[in-house]
Amino acid sequence: MKAFSTPRVSLGDLDADAAAALISAAADIALILDEHGIIRDVAFSSEELSREFASHGNWLGQPWIDTVARDSRPKVEEITRRGAATEGGRWRHVNQVAGDGASVPILYSAAPVGKAGRIVVFGRDLRPVSRLQQRLVEVQQSMERDYSRLRQAETRYRLLFQMSPDPVLVLDGTTLRVTEANPAALRLFGKGERRAVGRTIAEAFAPESRSAVQALLASVRAAGRADDVQARLAEGGGDVTVSASTFRQEGTLLFLVRIALPDQAVVAMPPIKTKMLKLIEGAPDAFVVAGSDGRIITANAAFLEMIEVPGEEQARGEPLERWLGNQDVEAEVLFGHLRNRGTVRLYSSVLRGEHGARTEVEISAVTVMNGGKPVFGFTMRDVGPRVRAPVPAGARPTRSVEQLTELIGRVPLKDLVREATDAIERLCIEAALELSGDNRASAAEMLGLSRQSLYVKLRRYGLGDLGAEPGEQL
Repeated sequence: MKAFSTPRVSLGDLDADAAAALISAAADIALILDEHGIIRDVAFSSEELSREFASHGNWLGQPWIDTVARDSRPKVEEITRRGAATEGGRWRHVNQVAGDGASVPILYSAAPVGKAGRIVVFGRDLRPVSRLQQRLVEVQQSMERDYSRLRQAETRYRLLFQMSPDPVLVLDGTTLRVTEANPAALRLFGKGERRAVGRTIAEAFAPESRSAVQALLASVRAAGRADDVQARLAEGGGDVTVSASTFRQEGTLLFLVRIALPDQAVVAMPPIKTKMLKLIEGAPDAFVVAGSDGRIITANAAFLEMIEVPGEEQARGEPLERWLGNQDVEAEVLFGHLRNRGTVRLYSSVLRGEHGARTEVEISAVTVMNGGKPVFGFTMRDVGPRVRAPVPAGARPTRSVEQLTELIGRVPLKDLVREATDAIERLCIEAALELSGDNRASAAEMLGLSRQSLYVKLRRYGLGDLGAEPGEQL
């Protein structure tokens, strides 16, 4: 059998208009080059391309190589070689210079025409493809960012899941078997070698509590939420609070079960910490812990003895200012300083007992965070008579400036002003007597006082033996 051959159709068999229409339809840009690479004709598939390249100048009569970017000229030389043209079918990326000087990516291929050495160059505008590629790159980058955020969120979830002090379980919604469990939840299933994953949730609870847990899960599956239930753990465990919620993952219903342990079970103190608490309880110095509202949470025996109450129950929940300080404002100043600074050292104050006893104390305190709220710890040492030296009988001491500064926050402002006024008056009288050579008349004149007023102030400040003139009685 003889094979049929496809007849060859030459552009020379078509008239000029038909050939131009065929070439224009075959590419976005069509060029007719002579054997020297000179452009003899040009056609554009759209008016937009025509306007874009028309301002670059008249291409007719110019070498094609002069209309492209410098980096694309070797490719143009390869395309226009007669040998390359006869090979056909190979497309090359060329940067064609537009009217505004920008490089437009064009994909060119060439084919010979007739026997005069002419070449038809077909060009496809690559900008739509470039825009699609750019959109693809942007979408890929967006997906990578979303994937990164997803991984970070999963890492945070895993970290919280593992570090939670309460047992947390993920159950299969159909079989109620454990698919994931944090370290705190592993202890619920005893100390056997079997792992928690794959076991039913009922095995973690005592037989009398399993129906309540199953009813909780059924209510959550039906209504989406349910009230927490009280249950007892298996193997002699204590009472716990069980809560649950649902979520879907890959079309599968899952339960997230949280088991809240009682307060005494949450904190497992190591032996060294237990010994430290016993030492604080028996220490001779008072130790008090107060909440952010200033009310006592716990206190040791030394503090209870100083405030003269029989037991800790009588002090727990009471405001510390009930027994601390000479004035109500003193406790407010102490707590304010703790909130702002975090620590207080050697703060002198007084503890008032229920039966009238007064104990001079030095207070050191610190602020710690507990459950996101500040808690204040105080140590109070009985300093007794070493706080100040005894005052001689008949003499009324005048406080120094340093002593007055220490009184701020402990006594009312009017008392501070009176103390300051007395201190200044005494200092002025002593200075006037010293400048006048202990002459009361001159001292009274220097101070702008009468001699009788000066005598009264001398007696008031215990200075009756100063400035005595011969023959005068103070």
